[in-house]
Amino acid sequence: MVTGTKALANASLMFNKIANILSIISFLMVSSMSVGAYLAIQYMRSPEFERNLKNKVMGDLKDKMKDEIPKQLPKFSGPSIPL
Repeated sequence: MVTGTKALANASLMFNKIANILSIISFLMVSSMSVGAYLAIQYMRSPEFERNLKNKVMGDLKDKMKDEIPKQLPKFSGPSIPL
């Protein structure tokens, strides 16, 4: 019986060490994700991000418009409507 109690105490001590290590790892992961999210939000609020995003969108639109405008314009039009 005494050896069983000693084994249980050793297992409990080992479990406590593992739980403490996992809690430290969890804290580090949560902290790093929080800092990363904060930095991402700060970057998204910056004028540099806005300017970069606008340039990418406008560049894509220019390329698409060159191809799409001729497809949408009619080949001929009818007479004008009198007012």
